[in-house]
Amino acid sequence: MNYEETLHWMFNQLPMYQRQGSTAFKKDLTNILAFSKELKNPEKRFKSIHVAGTNGKGSTSHFIASILQEAGYKVGLYTSPHLKNFTERIRINGEEIPKEKVVSFIKTHKSFLEKQGLSFFEMTVGMAFDYFATENVDIAIIEVGLGGRLDSTNIITPEISVITNIGIDHTQFLGETLQSIALEKAGIIKYGVPVVIGQRQPETEKIFIEKARELKADISFASDENYNYKVELLGDYQKNNVKTAVSTITKLNGFKVLEKHIKNGLLNVTKNTKLKGRWQVLQEQPKVICDTAHNKDGLNYVLNQLKNEKFETLHIVLGVVSDKDLSGILPMFPKKAKYYFCKPNIPRGLSEDILQQKARGFGLNGSVFSSVNQAFEKAKEKAQKNDIIYVGGSTFVVAEVI
Repeated sequence: MNYEETLHWMFNQLPMYQRQGSTAFKKDLTNILAFSKELKNPEKRFKSIHVAGTNGKGSTSHFIASILQEAGYKVGLYTSPHLKNFTERIRINGEEIPKEKVVSFIKTHKSFLEKQGLSFFEMTVGMAFDYFATENVDIAIIEVGLGGRLDSTNIITPEISVITNIGIDHTQFLGETLQSIALEKAGIIKYGVPVVIGQRQPETEKIFIEKARELKADISFASDENYNYKVELLGDYQKNNVKTAVSTITKLNGFKVLEKHIKNGLLNVTKNTKLKGRWQVLQEQPKVICDTAHNKDGLNYVLNQLKNEKFETLHIVLGVVSDKDLSGILPMFPKKAKYYFCKPNIPRGLSEDILQQKARGFGLNGSVFSSVNQAFEKAKEKAQKNDIIYVGGSTFVVAEVI
């Protein structure tokens, strides 16, 4: 199989949560443990930092990686989902895993993957761990895919664990309350391994403190710190992520990181790690902003920042996935905007007609488009130079525009 055929096999033969939803969600770590054994436990051959949380875990992971790169270390970075190319998920010092490595890895282990029935995410985690071990990274930043306790990444014993925050998302898997979701995220806390919690939240802090005490893990809350660094990434919400990343670095033992490395890492995160899709300005006049925020907490930050922008008319290209709680997020969107409802090109994408119908119930009006690109092109056609076009609602909508 060539690269395209390999990806087709990975995407279509085996379930993938981001595209399909609940049918791809596994309730235990049996498969990834079996695959790790097959690969001779690569996760034990490199140091790591484990990052979980409802919002901000991607940005926080990139900040940490960028700082460590500035300090001269060879840094692996595993994140999900990707925006444009599958290889974005697995990087070393910002460089994506070569396509030929993806092909050879799947070719080598294809019979095991078929026999064991691994999910897309499980095989990708195994690929990342094997690549980082083979390439002898100094440390790898590993972002949790979904939840924590039962996530495939949770076979590592990191140098430090990070939980950015807790919000309502993926309730069909993680529970309906902040407390139940916090319990799932707390599942990444390991015996004797320090843990940094990004935000001190009254509903959840007791859960983390008790879990850390039970596992004799030093615990700290980044929101208690008073860091004030300039950061390259736009977006008011990045202030919390910066605090979490810096707090993690200051508590990381065995690595020499100076103040200048922290400053430069935060200022050069896009260059160092190739991060995209976080309050990313794609053009000016009309100004086009895209952001991958897709749940209530994340959208709250983004939409509040949007209110502070100056514009004559606001155009919103909006698409979501079918398992999204629309009653929780649609009331947050401004009524005085022109909407371009669309369906992201994945099986989980919600029909543009259903989205329009639901949005009308909250006073949001606009036209429907069968694809993200059609909606985006129409918004650009309608927008005047002093208008703003915002593209969002789902990572997959942003991916199709970038």
